[in-house]
Amino acid sequence: MTTAAEPAVRTGPYQHYVYAYPHKTAYRELPDRPLLRDLWAAEPKDALSLYLHIPFCEVRCGFCNLFTRIGAPDGLTGAYLDALERQATAVREALGETDDIRFATAAFGGGTPTFLTAAELDRLCDIAEHRMGAGLRAVPLSVEASPATATADRLAVLADRGATRLSLGVQSFVDSEARAAVRPQRRADVEGALARVRDARIPVLNIDLIYGIDGQTEQTWLGSLGAALAWRPEELYLYPLYIRPLTGLGRRGTGPDPAWDEQRLRLYRAGRDHLLAHGYTQHSMRMFRRGDAPPQGADDYACQTDGMIGLGCGARSYTAALHYSFDYAVGMHRIRGIIDDYVATTDFTRAEAGHPMNRHEASRRHFLQSLLQADGLTVDDYRSRFGSAPADDFGAELARFADRGWLTDSDPGTLRLTPEGLAHSDAIGPELFSPAVRAAMAAYERK
Repeated sequence: MTTAAEPAVRTGPYQHYVYAYPHKTAYRELPDRPLLRDLWAAEPKDALSLYLHIPFCEVRCGFCNLFTRIGAPDGLTGAYLDALERQATAVREALGETDDIRFATAAFGGGTPTFLTAAELDRLCDIAEHRMGAGLRAVPLSVEASPATATADRLAVLADRGATRLSLGVQSFVDSEARAAVRPQRRADVEGALARVRDARIPVLNIDLIYGIDGQTEQTWLGSLGAALAWRPEELYLYPLYIRPLTGLGRRGTGPDPAWDEQRLRLYRAGRDHLLAHGYTQHSMRMFRRGDAPPQGADDYACQTDGMIGLGCGARSYTAALHYSFDYAVGMHRIRGIIDDYVATTDFTRAEAGHPMNRHEASRRHFLQSLLQADGLTVDDYRSRFGSAPADDFGAELARFADRGWLTDSDPGTLRLTPEGLAHSDAIGPELFSPAVRAAMAAYERK
């Protein structure tokens, strides 16, 4: 039997995406509902990240477990922006009256932010700028979009307001694969959206693609990559397909055959090698960047250490002592209820749900998020922040990863994954979760 402290080695490399730590399924209602002004009183505020969440999509893809609802009744998007503006006003006041507040980066995510009309997108930018004080034209601004909503009028607003990166969820250029992933779209419409993005002259185009779709072969996968490369995107993200509870594919009972993990590994390696051969640099398991692409991102913001302000009912906020948000759900009925509650909220001065971040959890977050980047973890940076070496805190895990050939010893000052280690990032991440976080996530899944 495996204990919570000693997780079983996963039989396949792909279980779920590992981005932020802890996952929102580990968040719980905060009984004391701390005041935001107290949470942020002693926090550095000179290099914050601002994230605005729009929880609406025109359709929900079969693989999607994001916090989003399909469509919006008349007036809901306007009421949502009203609530977002109330929240922004309260949060900005909680940060205090100081000249030290500065946002180093901004992003609009979802959902699909471009589900909003052009006028509503303009208002969203106004909230970020006038209520929060984020100069969108002065910082990197990333926006997510879908082909159907990447219309010329919306893109014009984003370009005019300073968007530096537009991420388009294409997933596949093969119509039958898009249908298999429950993403109804035609390649001709995708190509039209890409042309409009390029016409808008937003500096960085990112294209999201998915591998592991039912019926996909290495030939069709490389065909999608070739179609994407024809647009010379500055970035490409390659995602494995997961079948997760409460998603469209999950409700169908669709699941992998015994060789599915190996198939996805083969497709991942083929895609990785194809992009590397075409002049792209790998930054993580998923992210590839064209070698001559313009810089994107803030030089003075580090996701492992700096704070984040999240606005919207699906957004997270990070302080040193607490990660917090609102309630989280995947099922449509609960998501609608949470959005309705958010829209009706008038008091945004307190944190509602979250996960405390003690030294133990903070070190895990720093270690995990750094190790899963191609550049790896700088040992001296870790030691200066936590007063110990990574091997002191994660010796057993590092030994396991080394035994599997997932760590390179080419630089004693940096812990870095091998190419094969990067391929197994989504297996490495969960092995680094604390027993408390794993238990909270498991309890959420049993609800």
